[in-house]
Amino acid sequence: MRFAFLAAAAMMAVPLTLAVPAPASAQPQAADPALAEVLAHPRRAADRARDVHRNPAETLAFFQVRPGMTVVDYMPAGGWFSRVLIPYLGERGTYISLNPELHPELTGYWDMYRNTAERFPAEARGWVGEGGARTIGANTDDVPDALAGTADRFLIFREMHNMRRSGWLHDTLVTARRLLKPDGLLGVEQHRAKADAPADYTLGEMGYLREKDVIAVLDSYGFDLVAKSEINANPKDPANWPQGVWTLPPGYRGTPEGSARRAELDAIGESDRMTLLFRKRP
Repeated sequence: MRFAFLAAAAMMAVPLTLAVPAPASAQPQAADPALAEVLAHPRRAADRARDVHRNPAETLAFFQVRPGMTVVDYMPAGGWFSRVLIPYLGERGTYISLNPELHPELTGYWDMYRNTAERFPAEARGWVGEGGARTIGANTDDVPDALAGTADRFLIFREMHNMRRSGWLHDTLVTARRLLKPDGLLGVEQHRAKADAPADYTLGEMGYLREKDVIAVLDSYGFDLVAKSEINANPKDPANWPQGVWTLPPGYRGTPEGSARRAELDAIGESDRMTLLFRKRP
């Protein structure tokens, strides 16, 4: 697929170490009452069951997201984080839904990611009403020039594996650099493979990637690692499922509803995840 050779080469690079201190903007911040209010809103009644696994308050604090910012949310899908970010950023903020350029042969599930500029603003209003941040939609091939250098944060929630297996790494990370301000930060939450996981398990098809590979590819695109967190870690996840990360909840791939096996998977919970913060390098 287009640019796949660049992505593969980058993934073999030597990973970064935390050789420099995190900038002030990457330091932990106190819990925000405004965010707590958003998380408690009735619109999130169906979303709230996943808070224990996604830790939205802690994750957004680690990524230093604050009201009034311009934030890019990559591949927001059904809008789980949109329903948090749009109201939290507030009327002075801007929320950008960014999706990849999709090839015509990708249909079905992937159709939700097409024509984002036309589709997303109305979809977002259906989720959160008329309040909150200004909403903009774009695909990587039609990002307005006026958005260049305007983003404070670029967030990638559990999509690095799709970027890798579908050939979207290059276009997405180049677009991230284009959108971010000179001091902008990029946050990643991603299903984490074991450090010694074999290469054929970490190419994206299983959903898991090695942490050092994610750090390496972002380094190759000009993003310096400034902080990492275990906010979304789950040591109970062996991260070696033959059918990939979707074996675990909420996917339960291959496990019938009501079976004893589902109860076992529920006891494990969702995937073990890395949570990483990067700074755009000049």
